[in-house]
Amino acid sequence: MSVSVKSPRAPLSPLGDDVWPDSTEVLIMGGGPVGLSCAILLAQRGIDVLLVERRDFVFRFPRAHLLNPRTMEAFHDMDVADDIYAATPAHDRWRKAAWYTTATGPGRFDGMKIGDVPAWGGGPDAERYRSSSPRAFANMPQLRLDPLIHRHALAAAPGRIRSKQEVVGIDQDAETTVVSIKDLETGELRTVRAQYVIAADGGRDSADLLGIELEGPRDMREVVNYHVSMDLSAWSEPDALLGHFLHPAGGARRRGTIQALGPTHYNRDSEEWLVSVAAWMVEGDPNDEAALFASIRRMLGLADDHEITMHSMTRWSYHGLVAKHFRDRRVFLAGDAAHKHPPTGGLGLNSGIQDAQNLCWKIAAVLDGQAPDALLDSYQAERRPTVAWYTAHSLENANRHPPIADALGFSDDEAEGFRGLETFVSDTPEGEAMRERVAAEVAHNAHDYSQLGVEAGYHYSAGAIVPDGTPVPGDPSDPVTFHATSRPGHHLPHVWLSGVTGADGGRVSSHDLIDSVGLTLLTSESAAPRWREAAAAASGSMPVTVVAIADDDAAWTATRQIDGDGALLVRPDRKVAWRAASLPADPAAELVSALDIILRGGDAPADDPAEPYLRRIRAAANVLVR
Repeated sequence: MSVSVKSPRAPLSPLGDDVWPDSTEVLIMGGGPVGLSCAILLAQRGIDVLLVERRDFVFRFPRAHLLNPRTMEAFHDMDVADDIYAATPAHDRWRKAAWYTTATGPGRFDGMKIGDVPAWGGGPDAERYRSSSPRAFANMPQLRLDPLIHRHALAAAPGRIRSKQEVVGIDQDAETTVVSIKDLETGELRTVRAQYVIAADGGRDSADLLGIELEGPRDMREVVNYHVSMDLSAWSEPDALLGHFLHPAGGARRRGTIQALGPTHYNRDSEEWLVSVAAWMVEGDPNDEAALFASIRRMLGLADDHEITMHSMTRWSYHGLVAKHFRDRRVFLAGDAAHKHPPTGGLGLNSGIQDAQNLCWKIAAVLDGQAPDALLDSYQAERRPTVAWYTAHSLENANRHPPIADALGFSDDEAEGFRGLETFVSDTPEGEAMRERVAAEVAHNAHDYSQLGVEAGYHYSAGAIVPDGTPVPGDPSDPVTFHATSRPGHHLPHVWLSGVTGADGGRVSSHDLIDSVGLTLLTSESAAPRWREAAAAASGSMPVTVVAIADDDAAWTATRQIDGDGALLVRPDRKVAWRAASLPADPAAELVSALDIILRGGDAPADDPAEPYLRRIRAAANVLVR
C-alpha cells in the first residue's frame, strides 16, 4: 500500500539550450548536490526552475561520501536512491572506523592497531539503524554522487540546468527578484525574473550579493586532502572504510586519515583513496608534489619509493559557521551557503540535502496557492537550530582523537610516546590498565560514528508544527540513542506494516504512506470515516489525504503513541506537524485550527533556539587541537 497524490501540474517541457527564459518561478544558484536536489524536488511538482552554476559539471574531487538514512529517504523521494545503492558497496564490512599508528612499515610499532568502532549502522548498530528508517545508510563519494544527481536533474528539468553562468546581481522588490547572470564563456549579461531564489552556491557569490553574515569561528585547522591511487594491500586492516593515524612523532595530534574510495573495493584493496594529512605534516614546499607524497608515505609508513598517483588535491580549513538569517525576503540560503562545519560526523552534505527537502515542499505549496508566503519563514525556524546543533556536534567530534593519544601516553616528547606503546603492548597490570583507558577513549567516538540520535533524531521545536507540550523523549544531549516518537516536530516513526505489500510486491513502511503533495493524516481503519469527514469539512487550499492503517497492525499500534481513534498529521518531509491523541469532540474544528498554525509557519519562539548550540560551537572551537 502506497499513497501518492500527483501534482496537478504537468512535467516540465524541454527548454532549448540556447533559449533563456525571461522569468522562472524558482532560480537556483549552484549546481552541487544541494542545488541539483532542489531542482529535482521542485521539478517533480511541476514548478518551473532554472539552475545556474558558475563552473562546468565536471566533478573532480571526492569530497563528502556518507549518506545517512534521512538523506536516503530524500533521495528515495527523488527516485535517486536505487541508483546510489546500486553503485555503493554490496556488503556491510566497510562500516567500521579504525585507529592505527601507521598502515605498515618496518618498525616494531608500525602497522599497529590501536582500536576500532562500528560505524554508519554496522555491526552491533545494524538493528537499531534498521528500525529507524526503511532506507539504509549509503556510501558514495561526491565524485560519483554528483554526476548521478546531475543526470536526474537534467531529466527532471530538461534544458534548465546551465553551467558557466555566474550570478552577479540580485535585486528584490515586493513581488519578484531580478537576477543578473553573466555567461562566463561569452561575457553576455542577461536578467531573469524569479519569484524565489535558492542560494546553494556554498556562499561563493551569494555571501557578497546578499550580505548575510555567517557567525562562528573560522580557519581553526588547516587540512590538505589528496585524491590518489596507491596500493595499500599490505595494511593489516581487512575491512575498515576509514583509518585514522596516531603516532608518537605527532604527539597528541592526529596525523591524518585515509578513506577508501573504491570504485570496486572499499577496504585495503581499494584502488583509490582520499588521504587527509594534517598541514603540519607537510615538510617543505606545500605545492611540491614530492613533499606531499613524502607526507603521505610518512603517515602511512610506506617506503620512500612506494608508488602514488595524484588525481587531485585541495586545501581547506575547519569552520564553525551558521548564517544569522536563512531568508532574505525572496532568497533562501541552503547547504554550505548557510552553514559550514568540519566533516567529522559526515553531517555537511546530509544537512544540505535535508535543507532542500524542508524548503522545496514549502516553496511548491506557496507557488501552488496551497499556503501563504508566511509558511516559508518556518524554513529558518526549523533548519537554523538544527544545523547549529550539527555544527556544534561536528566540532566536538573533531576533538575526540587527542584523548586516545593522551591515553597512550603520547606527548611532545616522542620518546615518551614510544615508552607508552611499550606499556600498551606489555603483559603487565599497567599495560592492561592502559589498554582499558585507550579502549574507552576509542569507544567515545561512537558520538561520531554511531550518532543515530543526531542523524535520525533531529527535530523541530518551532516552525510549521503544532507543539503538544510533551517532553522530548530520552536525553536530548545523547547523540547515540534514537527514540522513535510521533511527537510533533519529530520524524514519523518507521514500522513495516503487516499484511500490506507495495506495487512491486515488497514490504510497505509507514513512511511510504506519506504524500509528496499536501499533508497526510494517518489514523486507524475504524476511525478513518470520522477523520475523512473532518478533513473534507476542513479542507481549504492545502490538500489533506486521510490514510487508514489496519486496527490490528500490532507494530504500528505499539509505535504510534496515540489512541486508536487519534490521528497524526504528517508533512511531505515526514515530520509530524500535529497529533490528536484521541478523536476530539469536534475533529473538523481542531483540524482547521492546526492547519492555520502550520500554514502560517507556526509561532515564533520567545528565545533563539539556535543560541545554545552557538555557545557550544564557541566552546568546542576554543579547545580544538590544531
